[in-house]
Amino acid sequence: MNIVVVGYGRMFQSLVKAVLASNHNLAGVYRHDNVMLSPFMKFYCDKFSPSNDYKFILKNNLTDIKARSVNSDEFRNFLKINNVDLLIVGSWSEKFSMQTINTPKIACINVHPSLLPKYRGPNPYIMTILNGETITGVTFHLMDVNYDTGAILHQKEVNIFPDDTGASLKARCCIAAQKELQFLLNNFDIKLKKPISQNETQATYYHHVGLSDAILNFEKETSEQINRRIRALNPWLNCFICYKNEFFTFKDYKMYSKILNKKPSTIVKKTANSIYIVCKDGRVMGFANLKIQRPVLKYFTKFYMNNIVKVDTQAC
Repeated sequence: MNIVVVGYGRMFQSLVKAVLASNHNLAGVYRHDNVMLSPFMKFYCDKFSPSNDYKFILKNNLTDIKARSVNSDEFRNFLKINNVDLLIVGSWSEKFSMQTINTPKIACINVHPSLLPKYRGPNPYIMTILNGETITGVTFHLMDVNYDTGAILHQKEVNIFPDDTGASLKARCCIAAQKELQFLLNNFDIKLKKPISQNETQATYYHHVGLSDAILNFEKETSEQINRRIRALNPWLNCFICYKNEFFTFKDYKMYSKILNKKPSTIVKKTANSIYIVCKDGRVMGFANLKIQRPVLKYFTKFYMNNIVKVDTQAC
């Protein structure tokens, strides 16, 4: 089969490696730089500051498809001219048109890092950890005009460990996707005959997270929930502690088992670069190597901690 892989980042590279390791032909790849950058900026970056994806493409001597969108005539013409059988997508920002989905001779397949129909949406790594799940997975499904709703060809479970971050979980899902794509390609005739429609009664969808999701709320969340939030958002967002409308980042944190009879969000101890706060469950969390978020004020963090922050007052 002739195959094209579309995507970016680690998932994209994992899927490309899987195709290269198979007995099938990788006709070309399409990277996110084409969509995210103007033609001039793409030329400049490729020349002087190439992305990791472009370095990967050059290293493996891959055909780099030139087009402004997956829904462009240029992209679809490439698929037609090269008699592409499968279009495989791993991480993407554009919504595929039905015309593009129907262009490959056999199928357009998306690789989604959850066990669909659960955790549809842009970043299941974050949401599965936030919700305390112990198992997630990767799903290979036929694409349709909606996000993550097409019939399922193949799934593989991936464990979520207690110390997982979004980054470590993503890495493990990408490894699983690479291995499972090789299996799928070797058994494609069987799998294609038996796609399974998704059960909409079990479907869940989560939107993009934003900066507001990174602000720790000690009144509403337990120490374990805050721990999950910090891990889940890593490496995409740094979490913040708010005090008197000032925001602090931190490098290290620790959970303590002792329960205090204190109002949640109460500051029970502080130093020049650390703070200890009571969570909803009465347990204390300590945060070290604090920095005020605002660029200029970060140099006055120690002064602020020593003179403004008070014990027995409340974090935001």
